[in-house]
Amino acid sequence: MTAAVTAPPEKTVSPAAARRPLRDLLTHPVKGRLLLLAALAVVLVPLGIALWGSGSWPAALTVDVSGPLDDANQWVIDNRETHPLFLYFLLHLSNTATDAVDGVYQLLDAMGWLGVLAAGVLFAWRAAGLGRRGVKVAATALGAFAVCGLLGMWDATLLTIALMVVAVAVAAVLGVAIGLLAGLSDRFDRALRPVLDTMQVMPAFAYLLPFVLVFGTGTPAALFCTVIYAAPPMARLTSLGLRGADPGVLEASASLGASGWQRLRTARLPLARKQMLLGLNQTIMMALSMVVIAALVGAGGLGEEVYSALSTVDVGKALAAGIPIVLIAVWLDRTTAAAGDRIGESAPGSGLLHGRSAWALTGAGVVAAVVAGTLAIGKAWPEAWTYEISTPVNKAQDWITDNLSSGVPVLGGTEVWSQNFTLWILNPLRDGLIWLPWWSVLLLVAAIAWLVGTWGTALTATLAMGAIGVLGVWGKSLDTLSQVLAALVLTLVLGVLAGVLCARARRLERWLRPVLDAMQTMPQFVYLIPVVALFGVTRASAIIAAVVYALPAVVRITTQGLREVDPAALEAARSMGASTRQQLLQVQLPLARPALQLAVNQGVVLVLAVVVVGGLVGGGALGYDVVKGLSRGEMGVGMTAGVAIVCLGLVLDRITQPAVRKRN
Repeated sequence: MTAAVTAPPEKTVSPAAARRPLRDLLTHPVKGRLLLLAALAVVLVPLGIALWGSGSWPAALTVDVSGPLDDANQWVIDNRETHPLFLYFLLHLSNTATDAVDGVYQLLDAMGWLGVLAAGVLFAWRAAGLGRRGVKVAATALGAFAVCGLLGMWDATLLTIALMVVAVAVAAVLGVAIGLLAGLSDRFDRALRPVLDTMQVMPAFAYLLPFVLVFGTGTPAALFCTVIYAAPPMARLTSLGLRGADPGVLEASASLGASGWQRLRTARLPLARKQMLLGLNQTIMMALSMVVIAALVGAGGLGEEVYSALSTVDVGKALAAGIPIVLIAVWLDRTTAAAGDRIGESAPGSGLLHGRSAWALTGAGVVAAVVAGTLAIGKAWPEAWTYEISTPVNKAQDWITDNLSSGVPVLGGTEVWSQNFTLWILNPLRDGLIWLPWWSVLLLVAAIAWLVGTWGTALTATLAMGAIGVLGVWGKSLDTLSQVLAALVLTLVLGVLAGVLCARARRLERWLRPVLDAMQTMPQFVYLIPVVALFGVTRASAIIAAVVYALPAVVRITTQGLREVDPAALEAARSMGASTRQQLLQVQLPLARPALQLAVNQGVVLVLAVVVVGGLVGGGALGYDVVKGLSRGEMGVGMTAGVAIVCLGLVLDRITQPAVRKRN
């Protein structure tokens, strides 16, 4: 007799358990948002098609601002000599700026070439110290100034340095004052942060037009836009240094009865010196970059030499001015970086080569060089010591054009690459963006910004994109956007790949470090010179220059992010038998996601800056409108394009910079 087999009791699922998968999906930080966006798309896309159909930004929603801006520019021109605002305020600022730069230039010129050379070398040696590094920095200064003279760019170099000295001094004072307020006041810091964030994403071109509108072309406009452009790093890092002061030291100072001013002077500021010197380094490099670009508004100096040469596609002359710019940038960067690294080291010994005695010897050496140069050699750089490189460089460019632009077996040539890149990538990308209905672009911007940020981020990005349409430059802005996207993809592919290789091979990273250092110190203008020599005046040239300019930052951030991955996670992956490829794809890259997101954001900002400057070499779109407005006096066109560039920068920054979401 067999026993009856009973079926297992059926499991009953409670309603709460049945709803749990849906609740988990809706509360997931990414899947829930994607589901909500899909639901909104089902409603909004048919609604947009029904209401607005397809096509570009409607003319009925545009506002002509170029006309009023041209009228304002004409009013400034007509009233600059008579209106009280100019006579009793702006004219004094303009005259003060001009006199300050002229005074520094005349001082440098009076010192003579030997005095300036000695001052640069001795100052670099004193700032970097007595060791091997000090000798290297001093040698860098010697080589930089010597090459400036040998290339026949001594006078232009002095004018650039004079403008730099005044701009950096004013920007540093302004930045320290703002940084002090932000470091001591939480309310002021919260109000200042979005302003500095916005200024950080604004390309240098966008700073030129407002000052040209008020001051006209010349030294004042160049100086003031350089000051405003270069001050934010000093303000931000001063505030960061004050807020990062050791609480224990501040508490000990307060326990000794020190007042707030005494704590600031004796504790906070000394502890913040390293950050403040880093801010000065960044201010100097940004000022040099802007001084070069300010040649468009009459700044003169090396930037004007590069601009005039690029205008006539004279690569040899542009290179002769570009090399001194690079060397000055390297000299300034090495000197300030070495001075910053010395902060916190053990106190130097006593003697003539330390402390104030060393500074006195430096001053005495400069004076001796000035006297010797004036009496024995002369103030001007000897004409016989110059070498003209423009002719051989132009001949080399002609050879490249004849032999490498096309017809190269297998490779094709630089012209073939440029044409194919434009034909198969740039044109389809631009046409695709312009083909999209304007309302769908706004929806895409809002969706991406909300996915990576918050509702506030999405609103800011959408309003900025909408403002571009209202300004009437929708098509040109999408053209610029297509160039930025193409350059960004290339930058990220090459930068992340190089960063992965550097993170895994320290020897490669050591070899690339000096190259990346030099590339990061070069102003944007300089990148256009070799690109024009190889690829000519095309849209592809602007994109290649943008890729090269943004690449060092992406490589460095990627390398640092991968190296900071928790070693315990990698060890666990190895113990489970993960291959090198699996460790990279499944452990390192996911854990380094914050660094990779930062690399994307910085890549976007840097690429946009050079794509806009690329309007000088065939980039077209918004960059060309800015150049046109500056060179032809069409301020309405230039200002409209400048505002659109700022709005596009805000959009790109918001959709690539994840915001910290508040959690309940």
